[in-house]
Amino acid sequence: MSEQPWTIESIRDALGNPALAQRFLSEINRAPAHELLAVFARWERIAKDTLAAVERGQRIAAAEARGEEPSGSGEWIDATERVLADAERIRTRGAA
Repeated sequence: MSEQPWTIESIRDALGNPALAQRFLSEINRAPAHELLAVFARWERIAKDTLAAVERGQRIAAAEARGEEPSGSGEWIDATERVLADAERIRTRGAA
């Protein structure tokens, strides 16, 4: 996706999850003209972050399949508390 400009369709596809894609389409379709660019930019960031996470997961899975340490240094950072806090924020305020 790095070579092509982002479009509504490409953002929808990158989100992967049908419910999340529907939420994006709903927001972009209901946005007033003066807010349209901001809504698009927010969802573009979410799509980019989603694609980056998928790519990281694929690299980790490939490394593990080869019997290698998934990270370069072999150190894992426990992000459980941050992930739980993010999940709570998303439940209460929404992802975007």
